[in-house]
Amino acid sequence: MTARSPNPAFWNDKKVVVTGGAGFLGRPTVELLGELGADVSVPRSRDFDLTDPVACVEALAGNQIVLHLAATVGGIGFGRRNPALLIQDNLAMGLNVFKACHRLGVERLVAASSVCAYPKHSPVPFKEEDLWNGYPEETNAPYGLAKKMLIVLSQAYRDQYGLDSCVPVIANLYGPGDDFSLEDSHVVAAMIRKYVEAAASNEPEVVLWGTGTPSREFLFVDDAAQALALAAEHADSSEPFNVGTGIETKIAELAEVISKAAGYRGKTVWDTTRPDGQPVRFLDVSRARRTIGFVAQTSLREGLAQTIESFRKREELSA
Repeated sequence: MTARSPNPAFWNDKKVVVTGGAGFLGRPTVELLGELGADVSVPRSRDFDLTDPVACVEALAGNQIVLHLAATVGGIGFGRRNPALLIQDNLAMGLNVFKACHRLGVERLVAASSVCAYPKHSPVPFKEEDLWNGYPEETNAPYGLAKKMLIVLSQAYRDQYGLDSCVPVIANLYGPGDDFSLEDSHVVAAMIRKYVEAAASNEPEVVLWGTGTPSREFLFVDDAAQALALAAEHADSSEPFNVGTGIETKIAELAEVISKAAGYRGKTVWDTTRPDGQPVRFLDVSRARRTIGFVAQTSLREGLAQTIESFRKREELSA
């Protein structure tokens, strides 16, 4: 089927709350929903601690649609330092959001899961029916298992209470507004920062984690926002569905594309004492195409160019 676009008639004057709406994925999602005519609110963590059940109800009250994007999350380094925090916060937020939506009589809940939920050695491309066939990659497991429980919550609350919810499983995201810190960022943002800064200072080499042999799938953040809107409009079951491009990219290939786009002419060195993470990771996206009509629109090169430009502008402003 051809790609769908979100329908303004669905969103016009709808009261919508986006948890994590000030975050990386939340910002373009809130912007899109506002353009579609929704009345969007964003509960901030300083005002509403979603790990507290009472605060969670207060944050979601008075809304027809809830998009749950809030998460405690980071790259491999963050995950290795904070495994208990990752599972504790994300489990608590997920449970509280489902309980609150049931209590408040919310019309529809979209709860974002992650590709980190998949087993470490899933056949590729990852299919939704393989989600339960093994344990996630160890460095991702606390976060991935917490996000996988959203699928169980969705089906359980639908079966017992009739809560209309869905759980998109989202690929690795990148784009403007990402976290570019070297310790806690994801791979695209970390590479962009390293190569842009190395090019500016004429450094002879850039050191990257791992071997460069694993593969990932990268989804531009604005495309993910479109998928969330389509999920709220069209998903009619608690069956998880993959949201991504369906395109595999080797980490070494990613490094080459980013280094060229950043104008870097030095050498890339791989620190093999650092972990690679999951060996292979890309998605079968046919279910999302079939059920909600989502097809990613932004090529990796186009998205990387926009992300590099946004990082350079941010660095200019902070200089």
